Amino acid sequence: MKQGVRGIVIDPGHGGTDPGAIGNGIVEKDLSLKISEYMYNRFRELGIPVVMTRMTDETVNPDERVKRILDAYGNYKDVIVISNHINSGNTKADGAEVIYALRNNNVLSELILEEIKKEGQNIRSSYQRRLPTDNSKDYYFIHRNTGVTQPVIVEYGFLDSTGDDPAQLKRNYEKYAEAVVRAVLRYLNLTPGTETATTYTVASGDSLWSIARKYNVTVDALKAANGLTSNIINIGQVLKIPSSTTGEKPEDMIGVIYVVAPGDTLWKIAKLYGVTVDQIKKFNNLTNDNLSIGQEIKIPTAPSVPPTSGLVITYTVKSGDTLYKIANQYNITVDQLIAYNNLTSDLLSIGQVLKIPKSTQTVYIVEPGDSLYKIANKFGTTVDAIRKKNNLTTDILSIGQKLYI
Repeated sequence: MKQGVRGIVIDPGHGGTDPGAIGNGIVEKDLSLKISEYMYNRFRELGIPVVMTRMTDETVNPDERVKRILDAYGNYKDVIVISNHINSGNTKADGAEVIYALRNNNVLSELILEEIKKEGQNIRSSYQRRLPTDNSKDYYFIHRNTGVTQPVIVEYGFLDSTGDDPAQLKRNYEKYAEAVVRAVLRYLNLTPGTETATTYTVASGDSLWSIARKYNVTVDALKAANGLTSNIINIGQVLKIPSSTTGEKPEDMIGVIYVVAPGDTLWKIAKLYGVTVDQIKKFNNLTNDNLSIGQEIKIPTAPSVPPTSGLVITYTVKSGDTLYKIANQYNITVDQLIAYNNLTSDLLSIGQVLKIPKSTQTVYIVEPGDSLYKIANKFGTTVDAIRKKNNLTTDILSIGQKLYI
């Protein structure tokens, strides 16, 4: 990696009670989240450290959004922040634009526009905007309050345009997200499409195990490639990543069984387990991305990794049982129970066997630099879910503290 990056923070604009712009069947908060999810998945596949400021339809006020950005990888110049938005307010306008901070140059912004243009979208310009009351400061808080990081606001098009923007946004948003990924890779002097980096810079919260799993190699292979005699690594340390052929091979992997729930996609499941969509497809001999509710798929994990969730158990209906009673017993909803078993009514028969998705707990040990937000992001859950699971009354964590995810 000729030009290093400590990490990338992807910021889906708006969210929750703040929908952003709305028009032509597009809601900005929803489309910005879809773009961000695609981008997040791609950077993870490429082995580049990445987090999102929100992973659900969540209300995040400006102060909290800035806090999450700075908590992710710290206040450093080599942290890239990509804030995704959809433009509005000018029905005659058409095309994408990028706004960059006063402290930065326009190199990354111009690369982004150049790559988006390759996908057929019109290009407006990259520019800076100053606060009217103080021209020495940035207009947008994402630029103004994020320290020395490198933030860009990407506006992918105008949802209220009378031109072709609305149709293109609906049809091509994943292509535009991929274009931004390519631009970042060019900016970092990496080759687009590379599945693993030859080196990795250790970030806060990393362990040899998490890095080895990310690159589909063994901890022993990682230690051997770097001449390590212990499992201790330091933030900022550059590690050589050995070829995955020296680590676990597909035949060495074991599978956790996961039962597909309503709303699941291969991408969502892959993100939950920290693997790629391609790994899941190869492991299950899938020829397309289509899933069926109740379908059992195997998740490839390293032999030393304990199953985390999605294990299937069965329940035999007895006298007095109802769907509500069974669902309550296993801490799931009636709708989930119906979906998992393809039931067409609430009627049950004594002796009927039902499939129950059994969730076992993942235990996480708090490391230096961890926060509840960072841990939630890592495991694809929410801060509130971790708080409730662990009966936490404060967000303060202690190094070595055990958390149930």
